[in-house]
Amino acid sequence: MNNNDRLVRLRYALDLKDEEVAEIVGLGGMDITVEEVQALLIKQKGHEDDEEEYVENVYMEECHNHTLESFLNGLIIHKRGRQTTKSGEPVKPTFSLKHDKDANNVLLKKVKIALKLTSEDILDILDDTGVYLSNSELSAVLRKEGHRNYKECGDRYARNFLKGLAMEYRS
Repeated sequence: MNNNDRLVRLRYALDLKDEEVAEIVGLGGMDITVEEVQALLIKQKGHEDDEEEYVENVYMEECHNHTLESFLNGLIIHKRGRQTTKSGEPVKPTFSLKHDKDANNVLLKKVKIALKLTSEDILDILDDTGVYLSNSELSAVLRKEGHRNYKECGDRYARNFLKGLAMEYRS
C-alpha cells in the first residue's frame, strides 16, 4: 500500500470531497490545488493485466510523505481546531514521517488524534473487520519510532483500520 492508496481510502472513509481534501492539506501547511488532489487520487490505466499476483497501484501523481503528513496534520486541525501556545501563537504541526515504512504508524496515530479515538475504539474498528489485535500490540504500533517496544504497523492492519472507519462513518 502506498501513500496514494492511504489517502484515497481515508478520503473515502471520511466521505471528503476533493475541495475539502485540498483545504485540509492547506491547513497542514502545504498549498495544493483541487486539480493536484485529483491527480493524487486517479489511478493510471494499463496496469490491471500484469501477470504478477499483486501489483502496486500507480497514480497520475505520487503522494509524497510530506503531502500525506500535511493532510493528516490538517485533518487534526480540521476536526479539533488549531492548537495554540500559552502566548496565543499557533503550534506548528509536527512532521514525523521520515521513511515509507513508518507511514502506517503515523496514519494510525494522527487519525486517532483527529477523530478523538481511544485505543478501545481502534480495537473495536479492527474487530469489526475481522482482525484481532491485542492492546499491547496496538500500544507498540502507536509508540514513537526508536522506542524499545516500537512495532512497525503492517499494511494489513492499516488497510483494515481504514476499511473499518469506512464501515463506521459511511453507514
